[in-house]
Amino acid sequence: MTTLKPGVVTGQDYQTLIQAAKEGGYALPAVNVAGTNSINATLEAAARNKSDVILQLSTGGAQFYGGKGHADAFNTMVLGAVSAAQHVHLLAEHYGVCVVLHTDHAPKAHIPWVEALIDYSEDLYADQGVPLFTSHMLDLSAEPLEFNISESKRLLERMAAIDLSLEIELGITGGEEDGVGSEDNLNNPSLYTQSEDCLRAHKELSPIGHYALAASFGNVHGVYKPGNVQLRPEILKVAQDLVQADCQTGHNPLDLVFHGGSGSEQHHIDEAISYGVFKFNIDTDLQFAFSKPIGDIVMETPKAFQHQVDPDTGKPYKKIYDPRHFLRAGEKGVCDRLSQSFTALKSAGKTLAKK
Repeated sequence: MTTLKPGVVTGQDYQTLIQAAKEGGYALPAVNVAGTNSINATLEAAARNKSDVILQLSTGGAQFYGGKGHADAFNTMVLGAVSAAQHVHLLAEHYGVCVVLHTDHAPKAHIPWVEALIDYSEDLYADQGVPLFTSHMLDLSAEPLEFNISESKRLLERMAAIDLSLEIELGITGGEEDGVGSEDNLNNPSLYTQSEDCLRAHKELSPIGHYALAASFGNVHGVYKPGNVQLRPEILKVAQDLVQADCQTGHNPLDLVFHGGSGSEQHHIDEAISYGVFKFNIDTDLQFAFSKPIGDIVMETPKAFQHQVDPDTGKPYKKIYDPRHFLRAGEKGVCDRLSQSFTALKSAGKTLAKK
């Protein structure tokens, strides 16, 4: 069995992780994080389940990590992402699993954010031989295909030189996440990616460097009423078969990503994994898993969040309103929910981290 050093993986080690998942019939949860609570809870859950994991930051998550109160939003987004990455680098090996560090949806307006993070990786690579992140996502699915592919090629040329991978999106993921997309686009025909677009992207990007593809098959961000979302994972198989036949590759040549994974049914998850999905994004379910235990504490002891001392009994409430008390409850909620994901994605017990 192939093993890797515990900690953040990049370059060829990342591709080894992907190949192991595809050949082993499992996928890794990709968790959107926004602070040390969500990062630490994810690492704890991965260690508990002996699974590798993907940690990712959106622009909003990075800005929150850097401090929403700062007036310079752009530099806060950049420094927040850098700071979060440094936090993960410091702790990932300590938790004994392999961790992929990724940035999520970056539309056209946020290309400068990705470029600034590449700048940081270039400096680190020149000094230590590794990039700061594992990969970055460039989401130009709302732009013309020509621009999507040409801009992806431009950035991948910089990234490949320092062992960074790229994630692109063809077709759109419905719903809204951190200001990207809209909750009104659930019936958009672009929710279903064209296999010919996947083939073109593969032919133009694969000679340059490693990339992953978020191909849309009806998936959406958020959780909606049953029947509102029509998943068609077979679209992924059509794209894989076309690329395999045209480019004379092995089985499932595309490294595929499942966006909008929250609320998905198990049979859709299993089918998507069988078609080469190695990365399964989960955000909405984990937000609820973090918030519900905190809400339970507030509802059970409402006076503790209105008074430091009970006005009737004189009982002090410090142990309840101490943020560590309810934030830890939120972390435990994330751990429990992520344990379900590791099981559903069949990655539990399959870490490549050497013992």
